Amino acid sequence: MRHTEFWERMERHLGSGYAHVWADHFVIAKLGGRTTREAIDAGEQPKFVWRAVWEVLELPASER
Repeated sequence: MRHTEFWERMERHLGSGYAHVWADHFVIAKLGGRTTREAIDAGEQPKFVWRAVWEVLELPASER
């Protein structure tokens, strides 16, 4: 997964404005107690970060 696809999915599920706010503030335990933005900036693969987001948001399996 590319970074652009990751952000497109985030915006599709959280809205274009809120996705970035959420990514900056919501801490996810599976990401080592980091926010989505911190994990991405630290070099985590977007696919790994997306799976953590997918789990937290309880999205349908089709969105995995």
